Amino acid sequence: MKLVSIIIPYYKKKKYISKTLNSILNQSYKKYEIIIIYDDENLEEFIFLKNITKKNKKIKLIKNIKQIGAGNSRNKGISISKGEYIAFIDADDLWKKEKLKTQLNFMIKNKIDFSHTSYEILNKNKVIASRTAKNFFKLSDILLSCDIGLSTVMIKKDILKNKKYQFPKIKTKEDFVLWMKLIQNNNKIYGIKQKLTKWRKLESSLSSSIFQKIKDAFLVYNKYMKYNFFISIVYVFLLSFNFLKKGFGK
Repeated sequence: MKLVSIIIPYYKKKKYISKTLNSILNQSYKKYEIIIIYDDENLEEFIFLKNITKKNKKIKLIKNIKQIGAGNSRNKGISISKGEYIAFIDADDLWKKEKLKTQLNFMIKNKIDFSHTSYEILNKNKVIASRTAKNFFKLSDILLSCDIGLSTVMIKKDILKNKKYQFPKIKTKEDFVLWMKLIQNNNKIYGIKQKLTKWRKLESSLSSSIFQKIKDAFLVYNKYMKYNFFISIVYVFLLSFNFLKKGFGK
């Protein structure tokens, strides 16, 4: 059995983390480690996390000395992970019981290095929409719409050993940058049609801030993808248009 390292950046998600952890601990596939990266200088919730995880040897709780953001916290988790495969989940999302088993079997059987699954969107514990996972084989497939739910992703760790494949230091859309860079370098992303993940839509989250999304989208194209100012503005407009068409965003 292959070891899967599950990376969870944590910042002020006390209300949700127990359910998230339970959805992992209840997985039918049992060979995994959980790495929680605590990214908050206030230690109140760290004590809470320590208390609820200390009896489980599968869980490693790591505290950042200073706040470094979700992307860099994931990079840190990857660097200390021991698994052959990496799976990501945010501290407020949920996995269905067969998520790890289905995804890992799919990847091994088809000799795939990177996959993501379809997912449901939760609002106050009610499913309000869903997203269907697609294949992404070339940059143009993903350039104007990030249709990969971060908490659905599983990837071979070998791919991420190259330092150019890291989450950048950006408040939102850090995953979008990484996916595009991977595709740019001939990595293919395969979608699994089954809805194996539940993504929680929170109005207070960074990912719900329209201004932050627009600002970071410009950085994605201009700073990280190296497009000129005017092309970046056009791509931000098209990305925003596609976001509004979908009705919800990750």
